[in-house]
Amino acid sequence: MFRQGDVLIMPITEESVPERLRDAAGEPRDTRGRMVLALGEVTGHAHALTAPGRLIRTGAPTAPKLLHLPEGGRLRHEEHAPIPLPKGWYRVIRQREYTPGAIRLIAD
Repeated sequence: MFRQGDVLIMPITEESVPERLRDAAGEPRDTRGRMVLALGEVTGHAHALTAPGRLIRTGAPTAPKLLHLPEGGRLRHEEHAPIPLPKGWYRVIRQREYTPGAIRLIAD
């Protein structure tokens, strides 16, 4: 399991990935060619990878995403140390916080 700021990255087995998502197209990369796992709403910084692979939306915008890294990769963010990720499948979860009357994503 890996954590970088408000992003949790959990290794999962390929068998646990729903079949309909195994070959799904990934989300578009940003203008710098990065897969952005989370964009900082306050700072504009991003938790991102430039490695080969796909970031797959599984449902609503706040739902966990799937990350497939066939060759591994390096997660980078301007305010955190880079994290090497081995090849494989991952579930990407954004940290949330509770405030009276609402549950919201943590703003970076």
